[in-house]
Amino acid sequence: MLDATLKTQLKAYLERVTQPIEIVASLDDGAKSREMHDLLREIASLSDLITLREDGADARRPSFSLNRPGGDISLRFAGIPMGHEFTSLVLALLQVGGHPSKASAELIEQVAGLKGEFNFETYFSLSCQNCPDVVQALNLMAVLNPSVRHVAIDGALFQAEVEARQVMAVPSVYLNGEVFGQGRMGLEEIVAKLDTGTSERQAEKLNAKDAFDVLVVGGGPAGAAAAIYAARKGIRTGVAAERFGGQVLDTMAIENFISVQETEGPKLATALEEHVKQYDVDIMNLQRADALVPGQDGALHQVRMANGATLKAKTVILATGARWREMNVPGEKEYRSRGVAYCPHCDGPLFKGKRVAVIGGGNSGVEAAIDLAGIVAHVTLIEFDSQLRADAVLQRKLHSLANVTVITSALTTEVLGDGQKVNGLRYKDRNSDVQHDIALEGIFVQIGLLPNTDWLKGTLELSPRGEIIVDARGQTSVPGVFAAGDVTTVPYKQIVIAVGEGAKASLAAFDHLIRTSAPA
Repeated sequence: MLDATLKTQLKAYLERVTQPIEIVASLDDGAKSREMHDLLREIASLSDLITLREDGADARRPSFSLNRPGGDISLRFAGIPMGHEFTSLVLALLQVGGHPSKASAELIEQVAGLKGEFNFETYFSLSCQNCPDVVQALNLMAVLNPSVRHVAIDGALFQAEVEARQVMAVPSVYLNGEVFGQGRMGLEEIVAKLDTGTSERQAEKLNAKDAFDVLVVGGGPAGAAAAIYAARKGIRTGVAAERFGGQVLDTMAIENFISVQETEGPKLATALEEHVKQYDVDIMNLQRADALVPGQDGALHQVRMANGATLKAKTVILATGARWREMNVPGEKEYRSRGVAYCPHCDGPLFKGKRVAVIGGGNSGVEAAIDLAGIVAHVTLIEFDSQLRADAVLQRKLHSLANVTVITSALTTEVLGDGQKVNGLRYKDRNSDVQHDIALEGIFVQIGLLPNTDWLKGTLELSPRGEIIVDARGQTSVPGVFAAGDVTTVPYKQIVIAVGEGAKASLAAFDHLIRTSAPA
């Protein structure tokens, strides 16, 4: 299962283990059980502190639990945690083995103090880049608090269970048998949902903060660059982000970030955050901005947060990025995560052997159709324009696939379903105005991005597309308020451009501070 290089790396990690670990496997006669058995034997051979038992009685097979002999940790993997989840396995081994987590002492104490019974189940796919954050957070909670139990389930391996629960998006988290959440969630976010007093305590802390010289709203590439450039000037800098990393967290392969030949979105997001932490920057994560109150006649700008807190600053840099654009047709909201999806890499494996549609003929849509064609039974790609807009090399690859149908000049008008999940799609032929229905089980929407500016309407000047209008220096229509990245009118929404724009806006904000604070 593990090649020589991976074995060497894992052995080095396991040297940090200080307490015995017991692996208990629940296996059957299937091929996947044999694969799991081989993997667990290899892991056990790498450390004298790890023992393997094969007499597990869990109903999900293959699966295995991690515990300390005589301990009270309930942490289980149902399926083989390779791919993106291999890191989750390594961290679980280290934490069960006594190696401390990097989570803050305050957060660890909060987890340990949770009262009640928390039985978590997380459905993941091995190709999902969002799933490891959820799996790792819940695994750590199971290590820290015996009242928390967690099993991570490979949805592609336990298809019958997925279909019975109608899981059509990952990660999907159940708590005590009920849906708890879907999509990426970090430890802080999960704990905040369980500890109802968290929001009020955070608001109190934010209100008590002194005014910033530069307050960056948003934690994507533009926001990270802006924070670093501001902090390097030695001025008081803060970052308020709904989720640090932004849209990058939902990006699979990145091959055009100059000097980095190839990486993945979550890895780049982690690197950005770690770089920001090298400087004296006050990072306020899981904080959604709700309103901007511009300062008048030299007064401080204010940013009101969704939890009721208010942050004050001499200058503000808006870098709130963008989100997936929706079709806005009947049935889309009703069947979101029940057949309507926006991340083919994450959710594609759940549609193995089924029929799906991809909406959008740009690079994202065509790439999604190509990826899905290797998993599903059939892909129908629907494009509004009379021709695809993707790069020629992608179009050639798409047209070479036997299980892909391309429909152009088509307007999607409705998502069809049976009340529980998607069972079709309706579109209008723009040349003949004739309506057509397609029977399918999944719809992947890939029609671009929408700027996160709803909270700014009426406060500063926006374009007809909702983007923040900026000049060459990143200055908005409000003096002292700057903007950068995908949220602005700057063309070509690329990571490398967002980074440059964030740096530029930060330098412009510093220049503004110098000029407005200079003596007459």
